[in-house]
Parts: sequence; C-alpha cells; structure tokens
Amino acid sequence: MSNLIGGIRAPETIVDEVSLGGKTQPSAAGGFAKVFEQAVSRVEQFQKDSQTKVDSLLRGEDQEVHDVVLAAQRAELSFEYFLQVRNKVVSAYQEIMRMQM
Repeated sequence: MSNLIGGIRAPETIVDEVSLGGKTQPSAAGGFAKVFEQAVSRVEQFQKDSQTKVDSLLRGEDQEVHDVVLAAQRAELSFEYFLQVRNKVVSAYQEIMRMQM
C-alpha cells in the first residue's frame, strides 16, 4: 500500500517523522532508548521552530502567517502524539509489572 493517498500521507509516515525524525529504525542494540531520544529531540525541534517563527512574526519580519500557524500546529500535534505514546508505554510497563511470575 502506498504511503501517499491523494496527496495525504498515511499515518505510518507521520509516526516515523515524529518519532524518528525521518530516520531509519535503530538496531536492537540501541533499541528503545535511542528511539526515545530521537523522539524527544524531534519534538523539541518542532517546538523551537515554532517559537522562532512566532518571534519573527511578532518582530515584524517577513514571515507568512500561515507558515507560523502550521509550525505551531505541527509542534502541538507532535507533542500530543509523543505524550500519547508515552502514556501507552507507561501503561504497558505497569501491566507487565502486575503480571505474576
């Protein structure tokens, strides 16, 4: 199945962009810690980009309003997605810890 449907990207490609910053999957040796680190840095980058564009617009520099709004929305959505993934990981960890051995 194509990752591009009528100009709209499939959710899998968005997940890859947010969690991995468009990079390939890490090896098992780096595993979860590497993915987590990349996800955090990608969310931070979206936040910094958004703040830079907002500051530029407020200073009266040549900045398109729609670019600023899109950057802010991208930062918000990436953070919300990251938060939901974190919640799922914590929930899975808690479930594993409740299992009896």
